[in-house]
Amino acid sequence: MSDPVSWLLIEPGWEVVGADGQNVGTVDEVVGDPELDIFRGLNVATGLLAESRYVPAEDVGEITEGRVQLTVGL
Repeated sequence: MSDPVSWLLIEPGWEVVGADGQNVGTVDEVVGDPELDIFRGLNVATGLLAESRYVPAEDVGEITEGRVQLTVGL
């Protein structure tokens, strides 16, 4: 298992999984202010033709290299 990393390292394309561990999509965009270290959330692409869904920071659990675990399902 990978060690947790800062939200500042999250990149588009990282895997996003729900609270149940099932893949729900990929990171489309990180929303926040890196200069002030304020993480607001993520836009998650849930499919090829689906629009991105916004996930607020409070619904983001563990962040490891290449993977973001949510505390909720999408």
